Amino acid sequence: MNHFTSDGLELAFIDEGNPEGDSILLLHGFASSMRVNWIDTGWVARLGEAGYRVVAFDHRAHGGSAKPTDPQAYRPAKMAGDAVALLDHLGIARSAVFGYSMGARVAAFAALAAPDRFSRIIFGGLGIGLVEGVGDWDTIADALLAPSLDDVRDARGRMFRAFADRTKSDRAALAACISAAREELSPADVARIFQPALIGVGTRDDLAGSAEALSGLMPNARAFDIAGRDHMLAVGDRTFKDEVIRFLHEGD
Repeated sequence: MNHFTSDGLELAFIDEGNPEGDSILLLHGFASSMRVNWIDTGWVARLGEAGYRVVAFDHRAHGGSAKPTDPQAYRPAKMAGDAVALLDHLGIARSAVFGYSMGARVAAFAALAAPDRFSRIIFGGLGIGLVEGVGDWDTIADALLAPSLDDVRDARGRMFRAFADRTKSDRAALAACISAAREELSPADVARIFQPALIGVGTRDDLAGSAEALSGLMPNARAFDIAGRDHMLAVGDRTFKDEVIRFLHEGD
């Protein structure tokens, strides 16, 4: 695993696939990691087989990256800066970007902050929740800081606490992250995302919000229903992989 520095933090990354191919930057979801979100689900292999240079990193508080406990370290603009910093580190002038859940929010902030750096955008696991929010996340922070999973009663909190325990995550850093990283964009902000965009949300996802509603705010976006999948299972879905490859090939 390699590392780069952004905003004074050391962050872990991978650079796989075809080194001569067009690049795609992968941004994982909250409490996950590039391994759990992208490698173990087969995305890195599939995108590499399709001819792409596949770049991913562990967000602050996640995986092999630095884990500050100051909530201000996790403002989306700062996390979007990490994405651009990795492209700079690797000498990549322009890349497609694919974010899942929290990673989709980071991708949106990155696309707005540095629009010339991103050619196409894929949002997974996040629809109109990018604008309207995705519910009460304080219960998730409380669940992460609880003495044990047995002390957590909230269903969503239990889901994320169990996931964090399974991935052996730093729960204090994750609680700081979730307190600041959920900042929303306005409809006017979203309307400025001009790149071709694909928005994939599971039909059983009760966190993301409508993909159709979000795509309707963008000038060049379309929605894709990931049939029968909830928030946790949609990311590895085969039909979603097929649709993403089709979408990326449209820009070739």
